[in-house]
Amino acid sequence: MTFLKPGERIDDLQRSQLGIIQNPVHFCFGTDAVLLSGFVRAGGKERVVDLCTGNGIIPLLLSAKTRAKEITGVEIQAEIADMARRSVAMNGLEERVRILHGDLREGIAGASGSVDVVSCNPPYMALRRGEQSQATSRAIARQEICCSLEEAVNETARLLKNGGRAYFVYRPHRLDELFAACNAARLTPKRMKFAHPYSEREANLVLLEAVKGGGSFLRVEAPIIVFRSPGVYSDEIRDIYGY
Repeated sequence: MTFLKPGERIDDLQRSQLGIIQNPVHFCFGTDAVLLSGFVRAGGKERVVDLCTGNGIIPLLLSAKTRAKEITGVEIQAEIADMARRSVAMNGLEERVRILHGDLREGIAGASGSVDVVSCNPPYMALRRGEQSQATSRAIARQEICCSLEEAVNETARLLKNGGRAYFVYRPHRLDELFAACNAARLTPKRMKFAHPYSEREANLVLLEAVKGGGSFLRVEAPIIVFRSPGVYSDEIRDIYGY
């Protein structure tokens, strides 16, 4: 059985013999998805939903890095969701991982208060008033064309059980907006970690864990240094994330 369509390729995830189908025409996964999958904590009896799942990279990695019994990815772009579904099938994970095509704002991922863990890699770039953008697949992944930060956070909070955990990867320069959206949705920031591309560079990613209805206490963990030299992952990345 062939899982590929014209223009697609299979990339080795270097984890549990997993592969992923990607098409360079569309948005391919980056370090942020790998970092988020390593930051998520999910137990063996827990249900996980990944919003803005793209080609399914985070559900695939979570299937190897956690014992979560059920992992659901939600993607608004039909072609990308189809690619993710084929990756799931290619890896023989249909009984544990499913991909839903649809708008997260329509509540397709489940009933309110039904999920233990939600992960989300939302679009980083805000559209300002009066600004227009071509709705290409890459633009939808990067810009708030189909989903704003607040909408992603609100759906995360709706899905979570009280005491459930949310995990986000975002840009540090919008951290105040992420905090504000979480607080408005009753998601209390509990654990945070910055990621730096190199030891001498400023952080370009932030990982945040928030708890629905949790008490006020935030722990800032030691930062992650992604590369020790151009194109060479640090030992920390290799040890913690399996790369």
